[in-house]
Amino acid sequence: MYQTENNFKTLRLLNNLEKTNCHCTFQINSLHLSNFLLNSVCMKYFNLILIIFVTNIISGNAQQIPSIQLKDLNGKIVDTSTLSNDGKPFIISFFALWCKPCLRELEAIKDVYEDWQKETGVKLYAVSIDDAQNSLRVAPEARAKGWEYDVLLDPNSDFKRALGVNLIPAVFVVDGNGKIVSSRTGYTNGAEESLIEEVRKLLK
Repeated sequence: MYQTENNFKTLRLLNNLEKTNCHCTFQINSLHLSNFLLNSVCMKYFNLILIIFVTNIISGNAQQIPSIQLKDLNGKIVDTSTLSNDGKPFIISFFALWCKPCLRELEAIKDVYEDWQKETGVKLYAVSIDDAQNSLRVAPEARAKGWEYDVLLDPNSDFKRALGVNLIPAVFVVDGNGKIVSSRTGYTNGAEESLIEEVRKLLK
C-alpha cells in the first residue's frame, strides 16, 4: 500500500514536470522522494528534448546531397551535389567489388532497369568505394557485367562518410529536387522492388 501511494505521488510529480515545462519547481509532500530524484527526472526530460532537437537538425541536413568531388569511369570530375535526373527521381547505390550482396543487388536491378526507366525514367548512380588500387578494376567489371548505370568512384570513401554510410550495400532514393527521401542498408533477394515503389510514390 505504501509503495502504491508513492507510485501515485511520483506520477503526479511527473505530470507536474511536463505541465511546467521542466522548471523543476515542485511542492514535495513525500519525504521519500528526494530533490535529487526530481532534478534527475528534470535533466532526463531536458536531455530527451535535446536529443530529439539535434536528431531533427541532423536529419534535416542529411536530406540534401553533400558536395564531394568524385570521378566517373572516364576520369571526369563529378560534384555529387549536382547529381540529378532532369527533375525525375534517382537512386544512389554504394557498392564494392568485394561486396557480394552489393553485386547481387546491382545484378538484380540490371534485369529490370530498362523496364524501370521506361516506366519512371529513374536513373541509378552506382558509387564504388573500392580503394585506389582496386578501383582500376571497376570499369572493366562494369562493362563485363553490362551495367547501364552511371558509375562513380569514391576510393577514399569521402562521399560514403558524408552520407553517414557505415555498411554496404547502402541505397538512397532521391527526389527530383535532389533531396534524399529514403535510405537503407543490406540486401535480400527481391529488396530492389522497394526502390521502384519509392520512385513510383514520388511520381504521383
